[in-house]
Amino acid sequence: MDNLDKDFINKQMADSPRGGNMGFLPTAYEIPETPSNYMKLIDGRNKFRVLSSAIVGYEWWVESQDGKRSPKRARTFNEAMEQGIDPIKPFWAFAVWDYQSKAVKILELTQKTIMHAIKSLTEDEDWGMPQNYDITVSRSGEKLETKYAVMPSPAKELDKDIAVIYAGTKIVLERLYDGLDPFKAE
Repeated sequence: MDNLDKDFINKQMADSPRGGNMGFLPTAYEIPETPSNYMKLIDGRNKFRVLSSAIVGYEWWVESQDGKRSPKRARTFNEAMEQGIDPIKPFWAFAVWDYQSKAVKILELTQKTIMHAIKSLTEDEDWGMPQNYDITVSRSGEKLETKYAVMPSPAKELDKDIAVIYAGTKIVLERLYDGLDPFKAE
C-alpha cells in the first residue's frame, strides 16, 4: 500500500464519527452484557431484594466430554456424598430483584460469609425475613482473596412494579436439583 492510500484511510478514520485512529468501533462502545437469569456478584456493590424463600442443598461441578462444566445439586449432604464427588459446597438459591439489571433473577450463594450474614439477619428480631428489606453485598478482591460485606437497608415495602413483574415470572427453584432450567417450568 502506498503513502497515498494510507493517507486516504487515515483521513477517512479521522473524519469518521467513530473517532480518530480508533475508528474500528463507535466512540464509547461497550461490549454488551450477555443476558442471564442468574445474578452474579461483581466487584463493588450488588443490591437486591429477596423475593422467595430459599432452597438449600449441596453443589459440585462436573465436566462433560466436550469440556463444558455444569453444576450438579442434591438436597442433602448424604445424597451428594453418594455421588463420590469432592469437593461439594452447600448452596442456597432464591429469587431476587437485581437492581443493577432491573430484572427478576436467581441468586445462588455458596459463599459462607454471605450465608452467615443473611442467616444472622433472618434470626434477628429487628430484621427478620429478607423479603422485607433490600440487601447490598459488596465484593472486593479476587480468587482466594475475595472479601464480601453484607449490608441490609431499612425495611420498606416492595415496589409495586417489582411485585407485578415477579408475579408474572414463573420460577420453580426445585428444578435446579434435577439440572433443569427453573424459568422453564412445565
